[in-house]
Amino acid sequence: MTKFQTSQEEFWAGEFGKDYIERNQSDQLLASNLCFFSKILENTAALASCIEFGANIGMNLRALKLLQPSIQQYGIEINSVATGILRKLIGSENVFEGSIFDYSPKEKYDLAFIKGVLIHINPEMLPSVYQKIYDSSNRYILIAEYYNPSPVSIPYRGHEDRLFKRDFAGEMLSKFDNLELRDYGFAYKKDPLFPQDDITWFLMEKR
Repeated sequence: MTKFQTSQEEFWAGEFGKDYIERNQSDQLLASNLCFFSKILENTAALASCIEFGANIGMNLRALKLLQPSIQQYGIEINSVATGILRKLIGSENVFEGSIFDYSPKEKYDLAFIKGVLIHINPEMLPSVYQKIYDSSNRYILIAEYYNPSPVSIPYRGHEDRLFKRDFAGEMLSKFDNLELRDYGFAYKKDPLFPQDDITWFLMEKR
C-alpha cells in the first residue's frame, strides 16, 4: 500500500477521490472549461505543451486540446481510477500516477497549471508544490483556485481540514521574483451558460 505524507493525500487517493470522478464529468463541464480556458489563452502565445497538477480524468486537458489541437499534454494524478482514464486520454507515458509531492520535474512545459487542487493540499506542503509548478514551466503558470486574502480552512462535504482558501497566486508571485501577473479573472458558479465553481484564476509568466 502506498504511504502518503499527509491525510489529504490519503483522502483523495481513496474512495472519496473515486466518488469525485462521478461528480465531475459531463458535457456541461466540458463546455464550461472551453469557455474558461478560451479566455485565458487570449493572453498567451500558442502553447506547444502543458502539464496539469492534479489532472483527475482530464476534463481540463480535454478542453485545452480542443482549443489547441497540437498541444502535447502531461498530467499528474494521485487516484488510481482517475489515472486509468487519464492514460487513455493522453497516453500512459504522459501520466505520473502518485502524489504531487513525489513528482520530480524533469522537463519544462509552455504551461504548468493547477485548477481546484491547491485548496485540498496540506498548507505546510504548499511551498514544495509551488516550487514544482514553477520548475515545470518554461513560460506560463496558471493558478485557478478558491481565493481568500488570508488563509482559512472551511468544512468540505462534511470533512474538516480538507479545504483551504488563501492567496495562492500572491504567494507564488512573492516567492519567485521573475514571475509577473499577466491576467486574472473569476468564474461564477451561477453563470447561466458556463458555470464553474467560484474559481479565481491567475495567469503568470516568467520574465
